[in-house]
Amino acid sequence: MTPRGTHARAQREDSSGTIRGRSADEQIVFFEEMDHAKCVRKAVRKAIVNAEYEAILERLQFELVTWQDYVKARGEKVVILFEGRDAAGKGGCISRITDVLSARQCKVVALSAPTEEEKTQWYFQKYVAHLPSAGQIVLFDRSWYNRSGVERVMGFATAEQVEQFEKEVNTFEKMLVDSGITLIKLWFDVSDEEQERRFKDRLERSEKRWKLSPMDLFARSKFYEYSKARDLMFENTSETVPWSIIPADDKRVARLNAIQHILGSVDYHIVASEELKLPKIQEKPNDYHDRDLRELDPKKARVVPQVYTVESLSVRDIDGKTWEEIAKDADKRVKKTLSVDDDADPR
Repeated sequence: MTPRGTHARAQREDSSGTIRGRSADEQIVFFEEMDHAKCVRKAVRKAIVNAEYEAILERLQFELVTWQDYVKARGEKVVILFEGRDAAGKGGCISRITDVLSARQCKVVALSAPTEEEKTQWYFQKYVAHLPSAGQIVLFDRSWYNRSGVERVMGFATAEQVEQFEKEVNTFEKMLVDSGITLIKLWFDVSDEEQERRFKDRLERSEKRWKLSPMDLFARSKFYEYSKARDLMFENTSETVPWSIIPADDKRVARLNAIQHILGSVDYHIVASEELKLPKIQEKPNDYHDRDLRELDPKKARVVPQVYTVESLSVRDIDGKTWEEIAKDADKRVKKTLSVDDDADPR
């Protein structure tokens, strides 16, 4: 199938005489090649951007590990709040942080709606139970600020309860800081347009639909009510623990900036660690014989079916070509296209 606009462009260029000595059919082939080249260039640019992002992320993750070692060695206590609208990218950023940290030292807290028992307790009580001990980092995927956000907007808390929260929250956070906890509050700010795009993406892709609930969709309709609640939250915040706002319309950039900000908000340095050496494996006992695990009784233990193999992963299912062959073919097409006369403008 000829790409949309190829015939029209070929006719336009033919009438202006900018491509010398080519028939209309030859011009169509020419523009098809140029369209392919543009697709390849776009893919290459995307790959370069992804590679740059991954390189920066890897460097920041290395620093996160260094910071974690410092927190453990010094007995530091750290709490980081991740707040923001639905689909702002909070969970993705948390994942990039925890990917490289120890689950024993770095814990993620994402609490569900309060139980009937919790509703009778002091509001902050259920959060206190998850505060860090010495050497630990706790990441709250949403936090006690639910009361000034979703609970205020959706009517899950009364006006009196919200007012009480606003009176207590700054004192509560000062108590945390005075107890030796490093408290960092991040707000991931996403625009109306970008949130809508991400919601549509989740609705259209079955593997992402679980991220949306009827409550999320209803909350989306109250976008500006949430904006008002956010603004009131910022105004009520004390200077002791200010908010750090992360522009989040680009998830990758937001992750990098959030991690960079976290690292820039704390003091840390490389901690000398004990030198570890890989020990030699014991000698195989004379009475032990290696077993082929495929020959075990399948009723007790069996090797899972090898649906994927190293060989199959290097082959494209559609036509059997290996990725190496596909890459070489694309390279030839691009070189052929770029060898066209320099004065042939494809636009």
